[in-house]
Amino acid sequence: MVDSMVRAMTWNIWWRFGPRWRDRQPGIRATLERFRPDVVALQEVWAGAGTTQAHELADALRMHAVFAAPSYPPAPRDPDAADRDDIDLGIAVLSRWPILDHEAPVMPARHRSWDPVALSVRVDHPAGPLPVVAACLDYGVPYTDDRIAQGAFVADLATDPRFDGPCPVLLMGDLNAAVDSPVLRPVRDVLTDAWSAGNGAADAVTLPSTHPSAPLEAGPQMIDQRIDHIFFRPGREDQQVLVEGVRLAGEPVEGVHPSDHRAVVADLRWRG
Repeated sequence: MVDSMVRAMTWNIWWRFGPRWRDRQPGIRATLERFRPDVVALQEVWAGAGTTQAHELADALRMHAVFAAPSYPPAPRDPDAADRDDIDLGIAVLSRWPILDHEAPVMPARHRSWDPVALSVRVDHPAGPLPVVAACLDYGVPYTDDRIAQGAFVADLATDPRFDGPCPVLLMGDLNAAVDSPVLRPVRDVLTDAWSAGNGAADAVTLPSTHPSAPLEAGPQMIDQRIDHIFFRPGREDQQVLVEGVRLAGEPVEGVHPSDHRAVVADLRWRG
């Protein structure tokens, strides 16, 4: 029996925040071209003027894209900044294979005045439908009740029996919590952390304080932690899923940081 594989990637690409956001766009594309992921979950994706950042990347990389909004954080409204006013902020999935279907369920958020969504997608992997759940969870530590509720929500979504099938189910995103956080306990209980399964470094960081624009106000629960994750579960009882390797991505390109987050990349192989 021939094994099946997927290279998965998750990355918070920092919307239009930070200085000279346009200068970062070539580095985002170059990073995706370098690692050539099969499926990508993107967070803090901009959309406006009849297009989205995800679709522009997909067109350039010959991939397929789906976008959903709103997500975290709220997009600032600044009528004095023409390149930021009326620009939405959401999440997206890119895939090298066609997208079969998608949904954008609303996550619990009692403390927010908007309805943040997750994104569930099935892509047409050669082995069969590959389910991907993409999300960005609440970052507000005072609202940890919402954060825990959202962790349980995405865990429940990723374990929905309708996603059972020939491929593993992937949960990817900026989950705004370290892997051992109570926020992610519902996820850890039912899914496997690809970074740990792939023998990734225990001290890996995806939101480094060394970044020139690091959001230090986010505090020690976020800063210098691995808060961006790829989790998975087998699609069938007899399916064995192996993590062939994991790595971080998103180093500066020609001296420019593509994002304030590092991306996580995982190579998964399965049979059965």
